[in-house]
Amino acid sequence: MRQNLRHLRVFLAVVETGSVTRAAEICHVSQPAVTQAISKIEKTLGYALFSRSPHGLFVNDEGKLLVLRVRRAFSYLDPALAELAPRLKVTATSAQLEALVAVRELENFTLAARRLGVAQPTVHRAVSQLEKEAARPLFERTSYGTVATRLAQNLAHATRLALAELHQAEADLAEARAQEAGLIIVGGMPLSRSFILPSAIARFRKKRPKLPIKVVEGVYAELLGGMRRGEIDFLIGAMRNPLPIDDVEQETLFNDIVVIVAGKHHPLVGKSPICIDDLASYPWVVATTGTPIRTHFDALFQGQSQGPKSVVESSSLILMRELLDQSDHLGFVSGGQAAAEIERGLMTSLPFDLGHTERPIGITKRKGWLPTAAQADFLDDIRAEAKATQSRRL
Repeated sequence: MRQNLRHLRVFLAVVETGSVTRAAEICHVSQPAVTQAISKIEKTLGYALFSRSPHGLFVNDEGKLLVLRVRRAFSYLDPALAELAPRLKVTATSAQLEALVAVRELENFTLAARRLGVAQPTVHRAVSQLEKEAARPLFERTSYGTVATRLAQNLAHATRLALAELHQAEADLAEARAQEAGLIIVGGMPLSRSFILPSAIARFRKKRPKLPIKVVEGVYAELLGGMRRGEIDFLIGAMRNPLPIDDVEQETLFNDIVVIVAGKHHPLVGKSPICIDDLASYPWVVATTGTPIRTHFDALFQGQSQGPKSVVESSSLILMRELLDQSDHLGFVSGGQAAAEIERGLMTSLPFDLGHTERPIGITKRKGWLPTAAQADFLDDIRAEAKATQSRRL
């Protein structure tokens, strides 16, 4: 939802005072300007936000939903604006802030203009207006690109979160009218993409058949960054201990254990017991360095006289499955992630005790994040599916 920030501030003033006259005084604008601001917001949304009477304006149920999200948006935005320059709380526009975000993320004015669908001078002018009000540069031009200063980075981050709240307001308002709007964006780590998410999405689709869902794939650090910027709603996968940053929180769904897998014709299939030297004599497919599974893999051979023959790094279960089928490679993978492949006979779990690798799998969210009704429903389906899956395994 693209809204005029000044209009939204006027909207809050009317809500708090119940009076166009008082709102005009607080916002230092004329009464007709207040009336026009409210009218434009209502026209954009397609909803009346107030009940009008001779005694004043009283916010209705739809208006209350918008109030909640707008207040949350400004709770992110206003401290960052005030830190840069107090007057920006009054003068900054959505277009200026969106230009700042685009330049900060792409580190190039031309690329930022392409993303926003405007001319490059328009983006340059928008950033220059912010810099003029702040009386300081917001970007430094280096050989690597146009790099945001610390204050500009803080403002871009706050803007992202504020815009996410306004987008969620659109979903909240649609929900109030028994309609569907918005988009659920999940950061899916490897285990979740093959184990929890498919069945949770199928469960969710029975209740909400049309609402779009986007699963973003990537390494943990990239997904975490996207979630903290408001680009991703939540993450699902292996939890981190300790947490890498204190503005997120985790919720455990179940515990998972790593397994060693092989193709059905591998020489180690049927062999028991299997020792470390047996495992070291074959090539491996393993997760990338820095992941919890890779840490367990490296520890497995630590202090041994012989290490793995060779290693292929990949988070792709499909690549692992095909390589195991066509060669003597072994795989080191989440038990939950490989469960369906093992049940279908596409790979075999070897009898090697890895009980010490048990780790929590769960949901990671921003602290203070307020899900829409649809997002909350989807989270409940993920929890229910995780519980059902674990019950089937017992």
